[in-house]
Amino acid sequence: MNKFFIYSLAISAVALSACSGGDKKEADTKRAEETPVVKVETAEQKVVDQIGVYTATADPEIINNISSNMPLRIKQIFVDEGQRVAAGQKIAVLDDVNTFSYQTQVDNARANLHNVQLNYDRAVELFKIGGGTKQNVDAMEIQLVNARNALAQAERALRNARENTVLTSPISGVVVARNYDPGDMTGNLPIATVARVQPIKLVINVTEGELPYVHKGMPAAVKFDTYGDEEFKGTVATVMPTIDAQTRTFGVEITLPNSNNKVLPGMFGRVTLNLSSKERTVVPDKAVVKQQGSSNMYVYVLQPDNTVKYQQVELGRRLGSEYELISGVEAGSKVVVSGQNRLTNGSKVQVAK
Repeated sequence: MNKFFIYSLAISAVALSACSGGDKKEADTKRAEETPVVKVETAEQKVVDQIGVYTATADPEIINNISSNMPLRIKQIFVDEGQRVAAGQKIAVLDDVNTFSYQTQVDNARANLHNVQLNYDRAVELFKIGGGTKQNVDAMEIQLVNARNALAQAERALRNARENTVLTSPISGVVVARNYDPGDMTGNLPIATVARVQPIKLVINVTEGELPYVHKGMPAAVKFDTYGDEEFKGTVATVMPTIDAQTRTFGVEITLPNSNNKVLPGMFGRVTLNLSSKERTVVPDKAVVKQQGSSNMYVYVLQPDNTVKYQQVELGRRLGSEYELISGVEAGSKVVVSGQNRLTNGSKVQVAK
């Protein structure tokens, strides 16, 4: 009886031992299955161009407002908005009603000068033979000068009237505004506005930190919404020497040759400048995680004990499938690129081989 009891106890002990070992193995397997498996890549250090992108509106190099300096009725207008014109091309013809009166004034002034000239000549001849006085000659000389000035003023007025009758463009360019129609009386507005668009210019604003890297003559790339990804080559023409007190920025003028006249005033453009090159930490774009409810960006960094650290980063440029990091992660760090959705700060992980 005692032998049977001892034998039963031994069997029970073996059974309990087997069950305990199985539970432990099952628990270890379960824990291994619960540990997130992640993929990691190494953050690299690369030389990255520091690119500045700025918005601007295209402006003409020169704008001419073509108008009359006296109120006249418009007979004809030969241009319309958007039309290209050459220097010297006729823009409008105005009523020449004033030209006749100014011509009459010139004729009268010329006749008066002729008469004064005759009297002056007689006075000089009489004085030479003793039949007149020096005082009389001096008085006639003053009248002669006044008559000449009167004729010059009348001729200037006539020329001005003729110039205001036929208006031409002083420059080659594009008509950007036309404010009247034939039959209208000219007023305060110009009849037409012509803008020179070769070259075209854009003014951007750079910060105090960017200013040391911007200089006259450096290249600029410009894209316009109108032309999609087509790139136009420009040059920095002027760097303003003073800062805008409100925006704390400096004005920089970019010029484009615009030889094909594709760029028109008012077009919205984006100017790109290569300011410098710097060594930066670069990580795959898959490593960057956006924090929900904020604009903060994070990267999970693998630690030596196989935990991950939730590290905030400041992004720079996107470089294809990578991101430049301004700060947050050092080159050589292992960053998680897959499996982040199961991670929290300090999570224990398995690294996929």
